[in-house]
Parts: sequence; C-alpha cells; structure tokens
Amino acid sequence: MSLHQSESPTVRKSLPLSERDRADLDQMMESDLHRQALSRLSKEAVPSEASEARVLHALLTAGLAAVRDEVEAAGYAQIAAEQDSASRKKVARRRRPSWADE
Repeated sequence: MSLHQSESPTVRKSLPLSERDRADLDQMMESDLHRQALSRLSKEAVPSEASEARVLHALLTAGLAAVRDEVEAAGYAQIAAEQDSASRKKVARRRRPSWADE
C-alpha cells in the first residue's frame, strides 16, 4: 500500500497525536537513522526533506505491514496446530486398540 509518485491520496484524515506521539514524530523527522529504518520497514523512501504527512504515511505503511505479518504468522501457527492435531488423530485411528489382543 505504498504511495507511488503517480498516485495521489484520495482521503486525508485528521490524526490526534499525544505529546509523546509528537516527540516520536519529531524524532522520525530529524533523525537520519530513524528515517532510514522507517524507509526499510515501510519500503518507501523517507528523505530528510519529507513532510510530516509523508512520514506519517510511511509509519502507517510500516505498521500495517507489521500487523499483516503478525496475522500471517498466527494463521500459519493455526494451520500447523490443525495439521498436527489431524495427524495425531490419523495415527490414533491406525493404532491397534489395547483390547484387540485379548
């Protein structure tokens, strides 16, 4: 969902920011290391002259990617648990009951 140069935003939303949020945003805007990390996480260029809106969009993109990764990991864990459960049941069905030799 990265914003490409040819795309223009279709909606602008207001975003309430706490003092801590403002401080974090200022740090993102001022710190080369933070912008570089944000660029990697969001897969968007966040240059030193980036606007607040651009930085916020990159933060949103990085956050959404992290949520998607978490959902995907949870989904894979659920599939693995279901497969493990199904394979245990399959083995149990093939196992000869203890009373069969009596």
